Amino acid sequence: MEPEDSVNVLGGPLEHCSSDPLTGFFRDGHCNTCAADRGSHTVCAVMTDEFLAYSKYVGNDLSTPRPEFRFPGLKAGDQWCLCASRFLQAADEGCAPRVRLAATHVRALDIVPIEVLQRHAG
Repeated sequence: MEPEDSVNVLGGPLEHCSSDPLTGFFRDGHCNTCAADRGSHTVCAVMTDEFLAYSKYVGNDLSTPRPEFRFPGLKAGDQWCLCASRFLQAADEGCAPRVRLAATHVRALDIVPIEVLQRHAG
């Protein structure tokens, strides 16, 4: 399993998202993806309390540690490679986190329009 080309939504090289906590489908700190990444963990997002509460409410608890999956649990301010569809859902509901465009993989555009990402860039 190899990551696809590491290109961001701006057309440049994919920047690092986070090492603490260590994120990414490949747990390499980047929002890289491949065919096996069915969730498209391609959006580098900065967590907020509002988004974490929303994600838990819709069935994806990102704040509780899960050591068996090497998952520390997230808090506001942490950067994390989100599933593109979850980001879009949160954007539609008005509670999407901020996005780092230079660290968001170009494949996110298969799911999320660039205008939506740009509205949440920060």
